[in-house]
Amino acid sequence: MLNSLSKPLVKMVERYLPDPYIFVLILTLIVFLAAMLVESRSPIDVIQMWGNGFWGLLTFSMQMLLVLITGFMLASTPTVKNILIRIARLATTPGSAILLVTMVSLIASWINWGFGLVVGALFAKELARLIKVDYRLLVASAYSGFIVWHGGLAGSIPLTIATPGHFTESQIGIISTSDTIFAFFNICIVIALFIAVPLANRMMLPSEKDSIYVDPELLKEAPLDSGEITRPADHLENSRILAWLIGFGGLAYLVHYFVNNGGLNLNIVNFSFLFLAIILHQTPRRLLICLNEAIKGGAGIVIQFPFYAGIMAIMVQSGLAQTISSGFVAIASAESLPFWSFISAGIVNIFVPSGGGQWAVQAPVMLPAAEALGADIARVAMAVAWGDAWTNLLQPFWALPVLAIAGLKAKDIMGYCLVILLISGVIISAGLTWL
Repeated sequence: MLNSLSKPLVKMVERYLPDPYIFVLILTLIVFLAAMLVESRSPIDVIQMWGNGFWGLLTFSMQMLLVLITGFMLASTPTVKNILIRIARLATTPGSAILLVTMVSLIASWINWGFGLVVGALFAKELARLIKVDYRLLVASAYSGFIVWHGGLAGSIPLTIATPGHFTESQIGIISTSDTIFAFFNICIVIALFIAVPLANRMMLPSEKDSIYVDPELLKEAPLDSGEITRPADHLENSRILAWLIGFGGLAYLVHYFVNNGGLNLNIVNFSFLFLAIILHQTPRRLLICLNEAIKGGAGIVIQFPFYAGIMAIMVQSGLAQTISSGFVAIASAESLPFWSFISAGIVNIFVPSGGGQWAVQAPVMLPAAEALGADIARVAMAVAWGDAWTNLLQPFWALPVLAIAGLKAKDIMGYCLVILLISGVIISAGLTWL
């Protein structure tokens, strides 16, 4: 049944979904018009919001670019390649490959979203070298595991409200992760997704005549040739001692960080990937050769993220995001508020694809509503978190690193992701409403 459902969706998306750059341009125009028509903002006001906010994600853009680059460099080391190959050999059929890549991605994304994006994509490439399986579904399966990130250890909203000094502390106090990430309803949602998403991906596996395969030779990286040593500078570029002194210095910092109860975040993931890559590549020259290959896939991140920053600025400053959230709150009860919070967050996420940014936009609307209705504030916060994660399956913003590593376009995987969007939406809604 899912195979039959996915076929028309895949064909529709392949035909009509534009490149993510075109997608963000269209979203920009939609938000421009909505801010003028719904919020009665003048064209000049909207343009100023857009221009002033255009560079608001520069730090985050660099972080995402480094997720791609450092993850690629680490995975290109002989040590990591051998680990991926050994795990990939557990899959012996196309169906088992789909199940395995989805499960690996789910586990990695639950630990940390940046880690999950990179590991899932790289593992999918490794499986495609060993097993003849539809490459589009394989990469889509790797990306679909990303759905659990905001219900996991690195979920930005539950971690934010559990941190002293957060911007809503005077209103709701500190909410422990035992009431959010480790709450019964959230654990049930995560477990259900760990079961349903791999099975759904497996059931979408197309027949051999409908499958699209990739030549394993195209997935092989060129050997990292250190070149001839003909001058004194070449000795430095090929120095293991230099690489190891710096690399183990970075690891010493990580040990100190975690011993002092430091938590996982995007900067720490990138830091870990980079210094492990420095050590495992053994020489600076090998690392730099790998860097030149890794950087080729980052063009989409560089050009598109500023446009999303501009969209976010319009959504927040014009009041458009608050209007969307308020519209759903107006029809909610104490019992249904988590569900409507989830739906509204999913819609807002298409235009504001940032967990922390989305909470800043929706908290001023959702928290007073939860207090007025007597709803469970922790559950409402997690509903916003799950809504943010849910429509990432529709929004190509987060798929850019995965697509860059895999060498595919958004239209190649989004048809399969739409099926997972529908299934996961039912599971999450049920968990937020009835558990």
